[in-house]
Amino acid sequence: MQEISFRNDILPLKDKLFRLALRITLNRAEAEDIVQDTLIRVWNKRDEWHTLDSVEAYCLTVARNLAIDRSQKMEAQNVSFTSEAQEMPDNATPERELEEKEQWGLIHRLVNELPEKQRTVVQLRDIEGKSYKEIAEILATTEEQVKINLFRARQKIRKKYSEIDKYGL
Repeated sequence: MQEISFRNDILPLKDKLFRLALRITLNRAEAEDIVQDTLIRVWNKRDEWHTLDSVEAYCLTVARNLAIDRSQKMEAQNVSFTSEAQEMPDNATPERELEEKEQWGLIHRLVNELPEKQRTVVQLRDIEGKSYKEIAEILATTEEQVKINLFRARQKIRKKYSEIDKYGL
């Protein structure tokens, strides 16, 4: 097993941890606190790092559990998530950029309306690019269950998006 460094191996994960926490809590301040608490907890377990198969999976699991605990206590999921990392092509017209921004906003709203587990799976798979195996490890479930949750989440988003796009609901 290789030597794990907090600065080189764990600290670079803070953005992923933040995005995951934000997706679950839908609250920027809470997500920042969760990342901080996650890093502290991981640091306090530094004697056990050598036993971990994946430090990244461990960190994401800690962050996920903290976020779920906090969101259950808050019970207020009315702040919507907005993408700050959204890229626009250079040749896009202002009208097209506005249209794409509205579409992304709608998609983020629809993702935020999903149940917590489906929302987390979408975040980890479609945004973070994790494999089914990694997601199953993080969520402590089977790969099949991850695939089912992802399929159902995408199906719900697609259906709602079509309804809104066609009928303006």
